[in-house]
Amino acid sequence: MAGAVEKPFLLPVEDVFCLQQGRVVKVTGRIERGRVHKGDTVEIIGLGGSTTALVADIEQHQMSTGEASADMNVGVLLRDVAADAVERGQVVATPGSVSAHIGFSAHIALLSEEQGSTGVVSGDRLRIHVRTAAVWGTVTLPEGIGMVRPLHGSDVTVALEEPVALEEGQSFAFRHHGRAAGSGIVTELPVAHRLPPTEPLRKIPPRNT
Repeated sequence: MAGAVEKPFLLPVEDVFCLQQGRVVKVTGRIERGRVHKGDTVEIIGLGGSTTALVADIEQHQMSTGEASADMNVGVLLRDVAADAVERGQVVATPGSVSAHIGFSAHIALLSEEQGSTGVVSGDRLRIHVRTAAVWGTVTLPEGIGMVRPLHGSDVTVALEEPVALEEGQSFAFRHHGRAAGSGIVTELPVAHRLPPTEPLRKIPPRNT
């Protein structure tokens, strides 16, 4: 707990509410790490874009509090941000502490056939679940490996169809053909090309697969 509190603030967004006729956006979720204080400037990262906002207030158990820290379930009220710029699957974080990516390398492990898993081949389109985000990604296996079978694992690369806040060591789960298929760990990220705050991140159109 102590170690998590000392790290830069990060809150995966679970729900979003528009208050005061759009002047305030409330995001709710469980703080993954760090501390946040009323008056802090934070960055909203992933999916539709990257922008900054001001923490107007923090709520816990429907009561206002001046700060909150790791493992607390909170509502964070944000100003200076458009309501449609925030959605489930993004993260609210200390500015500059985490980046959004549309690709990564990972090691994946598949569940058993009895648990619903099937073999994965290069070009398969998986539903990737990272924190509260769920995005499509196309997997590529290493040269010489034709298929990863249930109960087996492999190093892979994944090309996402939307940018997601990612870090090396980040765990994720994935679904294949509509069923839970396995899990993985991010092993390497490309060099981040951060966009200035408020500039939208490029979205990749869905692939017809």
